[in-house]
Amino acid sequence: MAFLLAALPALAQQTRVQREGSSWVEIITGSLPASRSLRLSAQTGSIEVHGGDQPTISYVIRKRSFTDSERNARREFDSYRITARQSGDTAVIEGNWEGGSPRKFTADYSIEVPRNLALAKLETQGGTMSVRDVSSRVEASTGGGSVSLDRIGGSIKAESGGGSILVGTASSELRLETGGGSIQVAMAKGPIQAETGGGSIQVVNGMQGAVLSTGGGSIEIKRCQGRVKVSTGGGGIDIGEVDGPVEIETGGGSIHLAGAKGPVRAETAGGGMELYNLAQGARAETGGGGITAQFVNGPFTESVLETPSGDITVYLAPSLRLNVRAAIDISNGHSIHSDFAEIRVRSEGSEYGPKQVSAQGTLNGGGPMLKVHTTTGDIWFRKK
Repeated sequence: MAFLLAALPALAQQTRVQREGSSWVEIITGSLPASRSLRLSAQTGSIEVHGGDQPTISYVIRKRSFTDSERNARREFDSYRITARQSGDTAVIEGNWEGGSPRKFTADYSIEVPRNLALAKLETQGGTMSVRDVSSRVEASTGGGSVSLDRIGGSIKAESGGGSILVGTASSELRLETGGGSIQVAMAKGPIQAETGGGSIQVVNGMQGAVLSTGGGSIEIKRCQGRVKVSTGGGGIDIGEVDGPVEIETGGGSIHLAGAKGPVRAETAGGGMELYNLAQGARAETGGGGITAQFVNGPFTESVLETPSGDITVYLAPSLRLNVRAAIDISNGHSIHSDFAEIRVRSEGSEYGPKQVSAQGTLNGGGPMLKVHTTTGDIWFRKK
């Protein structure tokens, strides 16, 4: 008897039904004992989880029915069954249909958990999801709603069938995936891996590198430490300062890079490129736009800049040690221009036919090769 009485408060649950505007609402409140993990699975509804200083897990669940009578509403409420229990050191909350689901019915889960929870595993088949102020690992999955995560201490794995994913501050690894929504990360102390079927991706500050992919949206990174690898099926790419190597690929958009301390590889099927503050060289190729590249003092490595139709402008730090080789296949009035006397330009071809213009030079005793090539366009070598 003493054991049963002690267990009642931990599993106590209260229910009430009330009218709210054009809908009927059943409100379920309850609590579960302190647990290391939370597992919440809902066949419908939105989920909100937030951490606090209390030792137990408390919940408020609001079922909402848009029927015309309380009797019909109660019938729908009974069909969507909520169970709350403890299994070992895991608190389990589940919402399941017992029969068919009505067309106009929603459910909202609001859960308060201890801040030092070890794991929050959350799943809903279609609603939104929000988690904040927990030090735990978070695994969040929704069939189509948006996901919002902030002030998360553990690693994050978040998936949505098509909604957006927004991450505020995260202290560990991120793995984010959505079928078509946008992805935004304000600050991540761990590595970022993010993929969307077609939305845009934005990272404000990544502390340990990022691998980002979208089927067609734009990609923006303001600052990132470590390796960066980004690809999009057709959107533009804008990257700020990167403290490591960079790999960039787009099916047709423009590319802008403010700076990289590691080597850079950039490819686009048709847009222009602007690559600045390159400390370890670059390999850049576009299917039809111009290229601007700035090489600063650093451990310069062999570099290639190439476009079939567009101008190429190269800024070189005066003290860089390198060899230069440049060519224009069909000049048609285009030429190679240089601020460096060591780069010698020559032209070949008949007076009235197409001409090829090329240039070679050795700067500061020579070093790794810089190759610059355009089929038709001007080439400029400028001092930084």
